[in-house]
Amino acid sequence: MVIASELKQEMVVRIENQIYRVLEVQSKAGAAKMGGLMRVKLSNLTSGRIWERHLRPQDRLEDLELERHTMEYLYSAEGACTFMRSDTFEQVAVPVATLGLAEKFLQPGMELPIDFFEGEPIGVVLPEVAEARVASTAPPTHSQQDAAWKEATLENGLSIGVPLFVAPGEIVRVDLNTGHYLERVRVEHKKGA
Repeated sequence: MVIASELKQEMVVRIENQIYRVLEVQSKAGAAKMGGLMRVKLSNLTSGRIWERHLRPQDRLEDLELERHTMEYLYSAEGACTFMRSDTFEQVAVPVATLGLAEKFLQPGMELPIDFFEGEPIGVVLPEVAEARVASTAPPTHSQQDAAWKEATLENGLSIGVPLFVAPGEIVRVDLNTGHYLERVRVEHKKGA
C-alpha cells in the first residue's frame, strides 16, 4: 500500500479493480481545516483512457509490482499487436487500445519493453517521439506566415498537420502522446572526396 502523498510518476496502482499508471502528480496545500489535495493524472492500462482524480494526501492506494520484458514486435491483426520474447519465443497479444496512436509507428523487428502483471501484458513502454516519412501532401511553399499548416498523410496512413514548407518524401517527427508534428528531420548529405 502507498499513500497518495507518496505517489510518483510511472508508478502503477489499482483503483476500483482497474490498473492505472501515474502520469502526473500535483499537490495543492489546503487552508486551515481543509487539508491539502493531490491532483493525479492516471492512464488506464487496459483501455488507454486518461483519468484525472483528486485525492487526499492520506488516501491509501494499492501499488503494484510489475514484471518487464523486452519483446520483439511481429505483426498486428484483429485488434491486437503480437510480440515475442526472443529468449523463450513466447508470443503475447497486446490490444491496440493499449498502444493508442503508437500502433501506427510499429515496425516488424522493433524491440520494446512490455509490462506484465500476474502474467498478463498490461502495457507497452513506448518512446515519446517517432519518425515517419510523408507519403503525400501539397507542394511545399515558403511563406512569411509561420503559423500556417497543411494536411499530410504519412506512409503509415496517419494524417497530421504539418507546416507549409514540408514536402512529400521528407521525414518528420511526431509526438506519440498527441499525434502532432514536432519537427522535420534533416538528412545530412555526405560530401564526396
